[in-house]
Amino acid sequence: MTDKHDMGVRRNIAALVAAVFLAFTYVAPARAMDAPAPVRLLNSGLRTLAARLPASAAIEVLDLSTGFRAGYNANVAMPAASTIKVPVMVEVFRQLADGRFDLNRRVTLRASDKDYGSGDLCDAPVGSTYAVSELLSKMIDISDNTATNMLIRLVGRRHINLTMSDLGLQRTHLSTDVRTDNWSVRSALRSSPADMVRLLAMMARRQLVDEWSSNEMISILEEDQINTLLPEPLPVDVPIAHKTGSFFDTLNDVGIVFEEDAPYVIAVMTTHLPSLSTGRNFIHSLSRMAFQEEAQLARWRTVAGFQPIAAGATTIPAPDVRYWSNPANVNNSSGGGL
Repeated sequence: MTDKHDMGVRRNIAALVAAVFLAFTYVAPARAMDAPAPVRLLNSGLRTLAARLPASAAIEVLDLSTGFRAGYNANVAMPAASTIKVPVMVEVFRQLADGRFDLNRRVTLRASDKDYGSGDLCDAPVGSTYAVSELLSKMIDISDNTATNMLIRLVGRRHINLTMSDLGLQRTHLSTDVRTDNWSVRSALRSSPADMVRLLAMMARRQLVDEWSSNEMISILEEDQINTLLPEPLPVDVPIAHKTGSFFDTLNDVGIVFEEDAPYVIAVMTTHLPSLSTGRNFIHSLSRMAFQEEAQLARWRTVAGFQPIAAGATTIPAPDVRYWSNPANVNNSSGGGL
């Protein structure tokens, strides 16, 4: 366990890192009139879509090359649903980097870990063991709630919350593990589009934990098998690293779209939906609009001679999807297990 002194030092270092990151990767807030036409059109368009939705919505889109962003209710805390699994994954990789365990560390399934809302580990016998690498894949790619609870127990919910706070996320919090049989899951797992965009932007720039960890996390997110929301209207050859979340009246999707000339981060959260199909149609329309306006922004950037906000900002490639294919063979510098 980290003592109070170490935790204080870590918080101070994280705050400094966050300040430096902001200084080099984000454009200072500009007046709406200063934004180029594609950003203004995206901002007004997504607000029009949100106003027509008979539900609550919160959105943010960040262009990674320029720092321009568009949003609606971006800082409002919303039910995170399974998008909360991204912060859980981040804390797992932070502790991997600290050498607390490695990807081959096996975690034993307890009865208290089981949640039947999503995934198949809930049907496994108590006492079964799984490698951290397998739990990560199950948590993200098939959204297994039991795998999530096992990883939360491994790294500690308190540490997840502390790390998110250290990274500057203001609305992201887990007050319990994943319990989908309880209505309180809506208030127990919270985040905002602004928080998710901040986290994923650091990941896209390979600055979340470290470069190796960022690449690994992106590769895991690229393997998400639930592709009916943000990816649905996009061209099939455009990589997207994303995580969905759903409840009976809630649909969320957050991700990094690696369009070659216009990489961007997008987070959409909806709740109080009259039907999930309503939410799907809304997210499809918004994803299509964001992709189209990002392409226009890339053209504007070329014509205007806009200089990237940081060295290499226009080159944010997606790693090969096979990067994570055999994590047991990766030379993980984080050290041995506990």
